[in-house]
Amino acid sequence: MPHVLHTVHGLSFTASRRRLVNNAYVLLERYAAKRCHTLVGVADAMNKAMLDAGIGKAHQYETVYSGMATGAFTSAVDQRPAVRQALRLADDDVAVVTVARLFDMKGHDDLLSHAERLCQQHPNLRFVWVGDGSLRPRFERQIAEMGLQDRFRLVGLVPPEDVPRYVAACDVLAHPSRREGLARALPQGQLARLPVVTYDIDGNAEGLLPGKSGFALPAFDVDAFVARISELVADAQRRHAMGDAGQAFAVNRFSTETMVRRLEDVYRRDVG
Repeated sequence: MPHVLHTVHGLSFTASRRRLVNNAYVLLERYAAKRCHTLVGVADAMNKAMLDAGIGKAHQYETVYSGMATGAFTSAVDQRPAVRQALRLADDDVAVVTVARLFDMKGHDDLLSHAERLCQQHPNLRFVWVGDGSLRPRFERQIAEMGLQDRFRLVGLVPPEDVPRYVAACDVLAHPSRREGLARALPQGQLARLPVVTYDIDGNAEGLLPGKSGFALPAFDVDAFVARISELVADAQRRHAMGDAGQAFAVNRFSTETMVRRLEDVYRRDVG
């Protein structure tokens, strides 16, 4: 019988708000796990959630963090002045970037709900949103109604190779998504020397050094989320220290080389 290896990037049984749908996915995952030899998750927390749902056995699971071309982000700082100029960001502006589809469950509403207060507290605060989606017209209306058009830069959808330079042009990465496996935006921000702020859902806490390179906050605690952003906007020295710690961490854990080496180890052991 061939060795069956299944890689899990996200939890299917948390995708819906309807319990019946999620329960159906649990049953399907249990069925599939019985026919697999190895289950590879992108975070320890995801593997635990699968086991807690009765999917597979502990000995089947391996964790392999998703890798990426780290050099594209670490070197993008060279393009920072030109990109900031194109985005109309002044030297003393503090830009908070979010890289995600403008879509339900990505959490942009959490930022908008406190945007007026944050902008009043921090005259130099700017938001940069990289990504596009069906909610863009609604977000643009909300921004206009608050009179904050000069505070937001909606970049739209960009080619993947352009993402590093937009991230590196900013100062803080905010990722308020409500469903993830382990958000790739978190290591991407840290590789570009940005502190990151996210919710502690699925595997996100494994994508940063809590309190040292970023914050993984209680799920959907919007007040805590924006409070951390406010702290970072106000403290350049802390941003830089956390950025240095985050880059060293992310280069080690999320490089393509590390991921490939770990996968090869699993394949050699389990497939032969």
